[in-house]
Amino acid sequence: MTDDQVGPAFPGAFVATRGDHPAYIMAGTGQIVTYAELDETANRLARVFYDAGLRPGDHVAFCMENHPQFLAIAWGAHYAGLYYTAISSRLGAAEVAYIVNDCGARAFLASPYTAATAIGIQASTPKVELRLAVGGAIDGHESFEEALAAADPTPLDVRVEGMDMLYSSGTTGQPKGVKVPLPDAPLGTPNALHMLITMLFGATQDTVYLSPAPLYHAAPLRFSMTVQKCGGTVIVMEHFDPHEAMALIDRYHVTFAQMVPTMFVRLLKLPAEDRAAFDGSSLTHVVHAAAPCPIPVKRQMIEWWGPVIHEYYAGTEGNGFCYANSEDWLGHEGTVGKSLLGPLHICDEDGNEVPIGESGTVYFESSSDFAYHNDPDKTAQSYHSNGWSTLGDIGYLDEDGFLYLTDRRAYMIIRGGVNVYPQEAENVLTMHPKVADVAVFGIPDDDLGEEVHAVVQPAEGVDPGPDLEAELVAYCRGQLAAMKCPKHIDFRDELPRHPTGKLYKRLLKDEYWPG
Repeated sequence: MTDDQVGPAFPGAFVATRGDHPAYIMAGTGQIVTYAELDETANRLARVFYDAGLRPGDHVAFCMENHPQFLAIAWGAHYAGLYYTAISSRLGAAEVAYIVNDCGARAFLASPYTAATAIGIQASTPKVELRLAVGGAIDGHESFEEALAAADPTPLDVRVEGMDMLYSSGTTGQPKGVKVPLPDAPLGTPNALHMLITMLFGATQDTVYLSPAPLYHAAPLRFSMTVQKCGGTVIVMEHFDPHEAMALIDRYHVTFAQMVPTMFVRLLKLPAEDRAAFDGSSLTHVVHAAAPCPIPVKRQMIEWWGPVIHEYYAGTEGNGFCYANSEDWLGHEGTVGKSLLGPLHICDEDGNEVPIGESGTVYFESSSDFAYHNDPDKTAQSYHSNGWSTLGDIGYLDEDGFLYLTDRRAYMIIRGGVNVYPQEAENVLTMHPKVADVAVFGIPDDDLGEEVHAVVQPAEGVDPGPDLEAELVAYCRGQLAAMKCPKHIDFRDELPRHPTGKLYKRLLKDEYWPG
């Protein structure tokens, strides 16, 4: 499929033929926003930005929950050819101020949900020239709705592609913005992700896409906007709930969904009668990424939902893309797929390539060009001398070219000179019926340097304590070598996990490393 076969890829391209078709539906309220409404809002907002002096290449930022205007705001910035940064609504004022200042935002938008943060950053973000309150009054902010009503709804005379600039989770130091050069192309020009989603996941005007995660994260935002580039409908969940997700799939005949492994685990742990009541026959593609998926979880999801489970491995950086469908995975259990955008290279600590089957840092060879905004050192550390780039993961290739991830480089445990990958123990303990969530990492050990340790969130109604600790240690040792298993387990009411499923393991690990 070529670009000219795809046609213009933006909401306005569907107004003439599908203007009354839902561009997105808010799951909690059932509110429908049509393509005509989305396009008009985006055009008006692009005018608001333009009238405020912003020009292509300038920057806007917004911080809110999965709000009914979230996608419209992203499209308004996109229509204006701007960089746009969606900021986690869970961050505090100091963290949001850092991102707003770091990205150079000239406009900032917030909702009443994040009003305290929006008010709190005013004095510390002096370069912001336009502040808009979306869906309710916020001190020091103009009304988003009044600004839209006063704006000209006709498109800008010159419209070029905008682009998101999203920030890392920031679990190790300050978050870093991933900046890719603007494409310098007319609005609606298909990009690589659009081509991948149409070819791999069959996105068309008939697609109904369930987005169960926060839209400020890269995959939910990009996939939702790409489905709208195809003329499909996005169902936006305000918060993930396994019962609601299944109900929405059946109610709206969802064809395409994206989830993370923690969502699979919560679905699999539902009562048998709840799972049996789920139809799910409309599903053709259920995609997962963002975190490693334990093999038993993946296998059980394929057995339950059929061969509709697809996996990819990629990052906000856009420097590579690996993919595996259900058949690929069943033939290569544990893989995250084959590279679709160029060769992969597995290198040791000196940058030398290692043989097939040996683990090392995973590098992508591609034509992508990204940088971590205002952090040349981190950018340089992400590139190999040959020009390849890495997301910091450790993995290996098999004879067929499939990639397997063992863990993040930062979390590898070196125990008596032997490398231990905590993901293995996490994958085992996750499936224990008394475990709701688990993190495994290294802690200091005077004899061996590091010891394997686990922190567990018990399942509802399960009492933590020595008996549960002994049971879980024995369970792990029944499936893995003792050196890979935790000797001790601590218990917490809840683990620090990003709503997209990413575990903030660093926050836990730092507690055990004094200084």
